[in-house]
Amino acid sequence: MDKANAPPSAASSSQPPERHRTETDDADENVKQLNECSSFYLSLQECLNRTNRNWKTCQPEVLALKVCHSGKKRGMEK
Repeated sequence: MDKANAPPSAASSSQPPERHRTETDDADENVKQLNECSSFYLSLQECLNRTNRNWKTCQPEVLALKVCHSGKKRGMEK
């Protein structure tokens, strides 16, 4: 078979190979759906990571996320 008739190899393809979705990808999509509350959620995650999952220490972040989410729900009801 000569090079003119050879099937294109994956290396010569212009598109990158599709990667497998991971739980992290799914989590990222879920965070994006939070829209304006996503920054509060990420702050909570950072606090939990920093404090070895100590929810008591992260109550200000929990409350901020709760307030944001409550405001979002009230906005949807109108």
